[in-house]
Amino acid sequence: MTIEREAPPAAFHWPVRVYFEDTDAGGVVYHASYLHFLERARTEWLRALGFEQDRLRAEQGVLFAVRRLTIDYVRPARFNDQLIVSTSLSGRGAASFDFAQQVLNVADGELRCRATVNVACVDVERMRPVRVPSAILHALSGVLSSPLSGARPDTLPGTAQSEIVDGI
Repeated sequence: MTIEREAPPAAFHWPVRVYFEDTDAGGVVYHASYLHFLERARTEWLRALGFEQDRLRAEQGVLFAVRRLTIDYVRPARFNDQLIVSTSLSGRGAASFDFAQQVLNVADGELRCRATVNVACVDVERMRPVRVPSAILHALSGVLSSPLSGARPDTLPGTAQSEIVDGI
């Protein structure tokens, strides 16, 4: 089986099961539910690096807020599907991160949606952009050369072997 597009290098993978609450009356994932899936994967990516968002807020006075998001819906996901959300850091500024994210169906390996997301590091009190904390930047120093994994797509039950094709 061929995955239409594989995530860029150093992708973090997070499994998601589609619940009834994620769908519309027809059993198809409601478009806004994908935003929740993407957010969870970015949060788990940060957690895998060793950073909890509540501690960043309390101890460093920063939070991360979506500044810009572009999403392409390719194929519908349905109730009870097992999905995998891949998250890759595609760029970095002094006060922001750019992510490339994809949602794939575990059963067939096919792309359901892809998104590019710009997330700003913001001061909690002033709600203004601030530099990303140095501890996070230090943790990221090896990310582009070594993958992080919450759950690799090829290790999830029912996942077909896939051929890697050009990244986003």
